[in-house]
Amino acid sequence: MRALDTIRRPPVTIDCGRTITDAARMMDQHAVGALAVTDHDRLVGIVTDRDVVVRGVARRADPDARIDGVMTTEPLTIDADADVREVLPMFRTHAVRRAVVVEAGRPVGVVSVDDLFIDLVADLSDLVRPVTGQAIFGHAEAPVPATT
Repeated sequence: MRALDTIRRPPVTIDCGRTITDAARMMDQHAVGALAVTDHDRLVGIVTDRDVVVRGVARRADPDARIDGVMTTEPLTIDADADVREVLPMFRTHAVRRAVVVEAGRPVGVVSVDDLFIDLVADLSDLVRPVTGQAIFGHAEAPVPATT
């Protein structure tokens, strides 16, 4: 599956000159835990709710300080057309939960460990549904396929 196909909604972006408070408000408004940070529509970083708390609030940063002061530079990225499985070793190696999906250097979405987990659970659910029917309803054999 392509990375682009795992995106559940468009990315929420914030310009690198905006403030920590702006970022927190945007995360709240859009119900997301991370924002792609851009400069003239080009990806320059990512800021997470954890960044705002740990690098901002905990260090007593001015709430009107620029978001690029607390963002993570050089975020993990995956090309929109790449196989989404390519992100798995990146998540393991870097111990992060999100990668920005990019197309021509511009963010088109974010793929997270949570997204991959949701997809995996859905696939397993589809796979186990016939087996569950047998276990619960006691059908000893699967129906014979119709032949024409």
